[in-house]
Amino acid sequence: MYKAVSAREAVADIKSGHQIFIHSAGATPHVLLDALVERADSLKDIELYHLHTEGEAKYVDPKYQGVFHSNSLFIGSNCRRAINEGRADFIPSFLGEVPIMFRNKIIPLDVALVQVSPPDKHGYCSLGISVDASKAAIDVAPVVIAQINPSMPRTHGDGLVHISRFTHFVEHESPLPEVEVGELSPTEMKIGKFVSELIEDHATLQVGIGAIPNAVLASLESHKDLGIHTEMFSDGVIPL
Repeated sequence: MYKAVSAREAVADIKSGHQIFIHSAGATPHVLLDALVERADSLKDIELYHLHTEGEAKYVDPKYQGVFHSNSLFIGSNCRRAINEGRADFIPSFLGEVPIMFRNKIIPLDVALVQVSPPDKHGYCSLGISVDASKAAIDVAPVVIAQINPSMPRTHGDGLVHISRFTHFVEHESPLPEVEVGELSPTEMKIGKFVSELIEDHATLQVGIGAIPNAVLASLESHKDLGIHTEMFSDGVIPL
């Protein structure tokens, strides 16, 4: 009943002027983005909206100015240079506001490009490692194009999407990108120690990602009864 197509066929309906959401972080659907970039000669004025994405962001290459314009709601390393040079934009916002902007058409979407797990016996795919604002984008975008990837783990909660919701889907297996956690430098550890001295026992932590948050967490081992209330679970929380 539901038939996979090639990546080229999947993105064929995308038109100039469309506003497109890209699935976030390690769920970035690169097979779909690569097929879209291959169509650059026939497109213009495409607005891309995304949180930070992992992997190469070909769409911010200077040669695609006038074709693709990236709008980061959370800046990743692959878009930072383009933003600094004025070829892409950053929209400052709280993560919890992003679904509201999609649902209330403050940022109207024409297309959502996502990556999901294979469907279960009932036809439901999982958004896997990155639900965040992506569920809202799927709910409101008239066109939803999916990469179905067996490497995407199946997660539960409000991140299931029936295969019938996809306008087109591609079956393509590829490893999900991983971010290596590097060794903390002496300077980062010193900053972490200074910050940790401001934190009292029984405090509740909201923790970001990156070297400094991990350095702070590494300096809290002598603290007691700490709580975690945070939108993301950093690597440094695990040993703590």
